[in-house]
Amino acid sequence: MTSSAAEPAGLPAARRRTFLALFTALAIVVHTFETLLPTPLPWLRLGLANALALVVLFLYGPGAAWSLTLSRIVLGALLLGRLFTPGFWLALAGGCLATLVMTGLHRFGRGRFGPVGISVAGAVSHACGQTLAAWALLVRHDALWRVLPLFLLFAIATGLLTGWVAALLLERLKRHPALADT
Repeated sequence: MTSSAAEPAGLPAARRRTFLALFTALAIVVHTFETLLPTPLPWLRLGLANALALVVLFLYGPGAAWSLTLSRIVLGALLLGRLFTPGFWLALAGGCLATLVMTGLHRFGRGRFGPVGISVAGAVSHACGQTLAAWALLVRHDALWRVLPLFLLFAIATGLLTGWVAALLLERLKRHPALADT
């Protein structure tokens, strides 16, 4: 029975918090697992944990997406022993800019953008945020800007993949009885 009339008054809010905690924990696990995968450059990742941020954005809204993203970055860095390292600041800058763009498109796009479009915009924003942070904190050299087009191409490809994964997850989750009222 998923009727909200039959549920105790606080159950929908508790259910929302529980699912948000589960999505956040899963995002941290995926983020941590992704750091174990070999990559051509240390900072290039698929960003599959961002699929969960997209799912949360579409199910619960911008505040929940911010909560998941910031928790994933901080707790992931803490678990990996990378809190306050240069990589942490790059991830934080990229994650904040990506979340800002994704939540803005979701809120003000009035349904014109789906998970794939928002994901690509978020991935491109993430690459730009990381590049700006790298320039500000680590490498003040013009060569950094010459590799940005390569980063953007990679971001578009990973954004498409992540958006596709998020769209599939959303399709399946919206049919699940536990999330029927979201």
